[in-house]
Amino acid sequence: MAEKKNEYPPSVEADRRLLPFETWEDYLDSLIEISDLRNLRSIASARTVAALGYRANGDTLSEKDFYARRSVIYGIVYPTLKPYVLVSEGADVEDPFNRELAVRERANRVGILQSILFIRHFTKGGFEISGYIDYAHRLITENWTPFFRSNKMLWPRDSDLGYYHWRHGTVRSNISRNYKPVMDPDKGLLFQNRHDHKIVCPDPQQDPGQNTTKQRIYSPKYTQIEIYDHVVRRKS
Repeated sequence: MAEKKNEYPPSVEADRRLLPFETWEDYLDSLIEISDLRNLRSIASARTVAALGYRANGDTLSEKDFYARRSVIYGIVYPTLKPYVLVSEGADVEDPFNRELAVRERANRVGILQSILFIRHFTKGGFEISGYIDYAHRLITENWTPFFRSNKMLWPRDSDLGYYHWRHGTVRSNISRNYKPVMDPDKGLLFQNRHDHKIVCPDPQQDPGQNTTKQRIYSPKYTQIEIYDHVVRRKS
């Protein structure tokens, strides 16, 4: 029997790293170091340094190559006519959190709603792990059957919108398919929707933003859950 080969060539698999970046500028920004901003004093100059290849382990993509390669991988990973199955349909969702996510699954899959989930856990050792999750993004990048069918708990990952691990001292923020983290000097961490460019504010003392509502969910399995539901206003 012939040995099974990878579904895609290694070069295509490697280009998955381009998916979080909607523009070439976003891609260059991911290569910029804090010292660049401190020394060069402008985003434009820092981007020029990144574009020249001084801030990447491999070759830095030109603007033309970036859009060409991102278009190819985007078409493979997110085909236009890709069907979807409502994993939560027919599941016995007794947990309040599972039930709320089941209600939102379809709207997030079709892009009407793009929910941000804030989850705070404590490990068995008593260490906090918390983070912000782009629900629509995670729906299409992982299998949710164990969550809805087997009551598997949902944990933040260091690749999510925001991530904090107390024991490891890890604090991260990442661009997702639908949101870009933005640091505001007054309001702190914000999330800008990459489709309608509206701002979602997760600060519990602030208004969550235009076309956004927030809801606290109480579940015996989780320490804290907040859901920020953003209704996307796409241009016609």
